[in-house]
Amino acid sequence: MSQAILRSPRITLLPLADEHLDHEVELDADPEVMRYLGNGTGRSRLEVERAHRNRMAAATQVPGLGYWIGLVGDRFVGWWILAAPDRPDQGPVESQAELGYRLLPRYWRRGLASEGARELLRYGFEDLGLTRVFAETMAVNTASRATMAAIGLEYVRTFHLRWEDPIPGAEHGEVEYAITRKHWNTNRSRFNIR
Repeated sequence: MSQAILRSPRITLLPLADEHLDHEVELDADPEVMRYLGNGTGRSRLEVERAHRNRMAAATQVPGLGYWIGLVGDRFVGWWILAAPDRPDQGPVESQAELGYRLLPRYWRRGLASEGARELLRYGFEDLGLTRVFAETMAVNTASRATMAAIGLEYVRTFHLRWEDPIPGAEHGEVEYAITRKHWNTNRSRFNIR
């Protein structure tokens, strides 16, 4: 099963392809976008090209999972991910996936991150039969944590990763939020899931 093209009321989510590289460069070069990621600064084109290859490879690990770019009309707004866990502490690969999103700042605070994420939750639970979806961010990233809570994910844990060059706030650790298919099904209306 390959990645599906997904649609929410405002967003078309297209499986990531090589033709989307320039959009990834625009997104990852922005220091605001990367504030809580990597070294906390924008990435060079070469760094984004390496990341692009890894993102493309994510679609080959588990059928149906991977990265999607989001379009509102014909405008690129960001990307979303539903991918297999890649660290032992995240649990088994079977039946669960990691959810993520990254948007251009001009599209922040419009509900687009949560709208795209809700569609990926629907797809993961209904179409792929996942039993659990989780998301992670820095503990100090209050905006991303609010999005996770708004779409129904609940706080699971705070944990600490080792970083060669930690960015400000890393001392507070990372947080994991998650939702199970059972909880998602029970609370669909509460989280505006169609």
